[in-house]
Amino acid sequence: MDRANELIEQSLQAGRAGATPMPIPVVLPAPAPLLSRKGWTAFLVALVVVCGVAPVLNLMVPEGSVFHLSDYAVGLIGKIMCFAICALAMDLIWGYTGILSLGHGLFFALGGYVMGMYLMRQIGRDGNYQSDLPDFMVFLDWKTLPWHWALSDSFIATCILVVAVPGLVAFVFGYFAFRSRIKGVYFSIITQALTFAAMLLFFRNETGFGGNNGFTDFKRILGISIQTPQARMVLFVLTGCTLLGFFLLARWLVASKFGRVLQAIRDAESRVMFSGYNPIGYKLTIWTISAMMCGVAGALYVPQVGIINPGEMSPANSIEIAIWAAVGGRASLVGPIVGAFLVNGMKSWLTVTAPEFWLYFLGALFIAVTLFLPNGIVGWLRDPKGLGKLVNKFRRSA
Repeated sequence: MDRANELIEQSLQAGRAGATPMPIPVVLPAPAPLLSRKGWTAFLVALVVVCGVAPVLNLMVPEGSVFHLSDYAVGLIGKIMCFAICALAMDLIWGYTGILSLGHGLFFALGGYVMGMYLMRQIGRDGNYQSDLPDFMVFLDWKTLPWHWALSDSFIATCILVVAVPGLVAFVFGYFAFRSRIKGVYFSIITQALTFAAMLLFFRNETGFGGNNGFTDFKRILGISIQTPQARMVLFVLTGCTLLGFFLLARWLVASKFGRVLQAIRDAESRVMFSGYNPIGYKLTIWTISAMMCGVAGALYVPQVGIINPGEMSPANSIEIAIWAAVGGRASLVGPIVGAFLVNGMKSWLTVTAPEFWLYFLGALFIAVTLFLPNGIVGWLRDPKGLGKLVNKFRRSA
């Protein structure tokens, strides 16, 4: 900084002397670290819990012990971690870019269907009809696989398509939507309509996606049974590592110049355009990346829950993803993950104890967060005066 001030002073002196002034350098702030020391500590603790503590508690601690992690808990936490990836993806597009999507459930389901097709092919002749075709195709009297099932027996091709299919759909849709300058609530409504149309399409038997029942009765992956506790724990660890990896990717994106432009687009897109930037490319890129993340989450979700059907494309599921991000705190990355765990944990408890009140609770939670916690739970916790502000808001509303 001292060197820059010195150069500026020299440039001014040269100007007063009649000489050609020296160019004034632009000093950019030093790039922020990917995570703070506390952040890296929390990250490593989470990594140890996922890769070490959880497997030990599930596989090595006896079932009768109070420290035993049950298979049900492993499946539930693994499922919620998949949801947390979707919430993280939503934060990139909504929290940091200002684009509210009500269609991310579509990308989640597309990734799940790609993985489901592979898992259906892995059943082989162990199905009810002992045919090389999936059972629902035999029931419909189909003789050959549809063309879009051509690569479904390859795990490598499946891994590529898990990312490519949601990414391609998002890219094509986003290209036309962003070029048409569709923004705000209109964009949200169109994404919701796209999701609903896709759900109706996948309900049809002739599309080759199992119709109303979808895909289920999975038996193995890479020739290994997915019903064993060891296989389920591998999926759990893989999901946790993927979530942590995507978190680091998101931190790197938002801390880069690319991320700063995204936040500028969120705050004042017209000013970004006047500054010489084309927002379309930036929005399309983060939109596509966000969709790919949801596709990966869907692919990890399917073998853990054992089913995928068009219900996963329900517009209500996409709305829930937005609620997770809002409850936890937008533009924080950690917040949506916290929101996904909190909301889905409450959902798992309430749907058992009081299933008739779950939707009322979800709606009340979203309204309460909107009115009293606009920055979400994490934003409130980060504010040292957050509790006092919350109390004052509650008193004024009362």
